[in-house]
Amino acid sequence: MKEYIQLAWRNLWRNKRRSILTIASVFFAVFLALIMRSMQVGSYDNMISNAVRNATGYIQVHAPGYWEDKAIDNTFEDNQALEESVLAVNNVSGLIPRLESFALASSGNKTKGVGIIGTDPIKEDDVTGLKKRLVDGRYFNHSSSEILVAENLAKYLEISVGDSLVLLSQGYHGVSAAGLFHIVGIVSFPSPAMNSQLIYMPLEDAQYFYAAPAHLTSLSIMLDDPGMLEETREGIIAAIGENYEVMTWEEMLTALVQGIESDNVSGWFMLGILYMVVAFGIFGTMLMMTMERKREFAVMVSIGMHRSKLARILTVETTFIALIGILAGIVASIPICYYFFQFPIQLTGEAAKAMIDFNVEPIMPFAFKSYIFIQQTIIVLILTWLAALFPITYVQRFNVLRAFRGK
Repeated sequence: MKEYIQLAWRNLWRNKRRSILTIASVFFAVFLALIMRSMQVGSYDNMISNAVRNATGYIQVHAPGYWEDKAIDNTFEDNQALEESVLAVNNVSGLIPRLESFALASSGNKTKGVGIIGTDPIKEDDVTGLKKRLVDGRYFNHSSSEILVAENLAKYLEISVGDSLVLLSQGYHGVSAAGLFHIVGIVSFPSPAMNSQLIYMPLEDAQYFYAAPAHLTSLSIMLDDPGMLEETREGIIAAIGENYEVMTWEEMLTALVQGIESDNVSGWFMLGILYMVVAFGIFGTMLMMTMERKREFAVMVSIGMHRSKLARILTVETTFIALIGILAGIVASIPICYYFFQFPIQLTGEAAKAMIDFNVEPIMPFAFKSYIFIQQTIIVLILTWLAALFPITYVQRFNVLRAFRGK
């Protein structure tokens, strides 16, 4: 084998122009495939991250049937033991206890239906970074009757920091719910839907407002490793029992999952077209290389080299070409992928509007994950080996005399 490697390496650089041209075709294949796939996966991760952090978490614990009927009566009683049991499950990094419902907000002559999120201020900020979304005022705390209002909702109701807001709703088991709340901060979200209807208040205030003391609509759970989603879900069920509804974000956000799957199919279709172009490009260089070396092959066979040995040398040559091109493509793409992973492209115009409509921050981040590089390396390596079948087959069948004549 050492002999084959030495001969293949020498053959590779006897004609530097030809070898560099072949390596370049592999290089551009890897480079373009990595950039495209990194951008696609980064976009999907951004969508999922926004949805998970701003809405559901990776996993939620509900009362049975809550997700189908999000009524205030479908709540469960919170207790410290329940939260500790969930936090003790491997891969759980944190949780947010929430009480969510709806209300009618009134200020002066303006009224509007709003979504109320009762939450723990500290846990909410730790997980979702809610404090960073402040555009006016200060972050709320556990003090009584303090609320945060979404920016567009505040504009519609013509209210600002320091004003009071009246909330009317129906509480637990049909109890009337009414309260006057002090606005301490205005928050802004990328999604128009969230920015036009959300109000945050301390969990204790929400429970008092809806007459549901110590009750929650959900425990929103965050994970250290999202890739262990199903295993963690099973661990939570085992820890807290079957009396709760435990759902993953994939079950709750079916529209998002379907959108990503649909886009992923189209993404692979575009990559498929790229692979076809690349495969023909690599095959073309292999064909050119074979035709240029007809006499070389004829001489080597004439002096006694077995055709099978020559085929093995060509296989090693092709592998060298593939590996050099692939490594060069990876090295060239890593700085670009890493830069846009750290500093995502800011979208504007119609592209930004489309992202915002899906409740996603209007940015185009790249993914920087090892499996992307491994996946594209394997695919391009296979394409190169398939293209190498032509010269390998040729040396097994060519006519030596015709090759000497250049035919």
